[in-house]
Amino acid sequence: MPSPPLPTRAYDAFLFDMDGTLITSTAAAERVWAAWGRRHGLDLDIFMPTIHGVRAMDTIRRQKLPDIDLQAEVDWVTRGEIEDTEGVTEVRGAIAFVATLPPDRWAVVTSASPDLMEARLRAAGLTPPRLVVTAHDIERGKPDPEGFRLAAQRLGFAVQDCLVFEDAPAGIAAADAAPADVIVITAAHSHPLETSHPTLAGYDGVRCEIGEDGRLTLV
Repeated sequence: MPSPPLPTRAYDAFLFDMDGTLITSTAAAERVWAAWGRRHGLDLDIFMPTIHGVRAMDTIRRQKLPDIDLQAEVDWVTRGEIEDTEGVTEVRGAIAFVATLPPDRWAVVTSASPDLMEARLRAAGLTPPRLVVTAHDIERGKPDPEGFRLAAQRLGFAVQDCLVFEDAPAGIAAADAAPADVIVITAAHSHPLETSHPTLAGYDGVRCEIGEDGRLTLV
């Protein structure tokens, strides 16, 4: 099914997921999570597809492991991910694209912790934006829309007037529920993702026009 055309309307702000959307970190994340899964005797073929786009605490909680210290397990995974940034790079064209955006018109909304967000963005060569919403800022992670709504609120805009860039099903569902328009970034996808939203393989084929009112349009 061909991808729908990119939206032509102007938006007050752009909201970006991080992993798989601005940066490619799949290999690094999967190394750490596979090690964690083996420690707990999980079937990796079943477990590994569930780790992307959601908070570590939600991933671990879903395993329903008996007699674990949830925060200690989250800390173990987070430490591993902060230490392992080998192969973390930008999604093609991401650094140049976000450099054209007004600093008060975009944000990152990630399921990562603040320290992991900082480590991964800097490993990929991106400077964190003024506004970042991390796992520590919200009570309910993706697919709940809380993160996107909070980012829009902190930027001073209505979430329905923001455009979300996402890659994972949980994040796409969160943006839909916000509700906000969504573009799906496919750079990190190893398998086709069926979606009714417009898709981009990277950012080098698009640019942002800034109107006199400060609003942003993809062209």
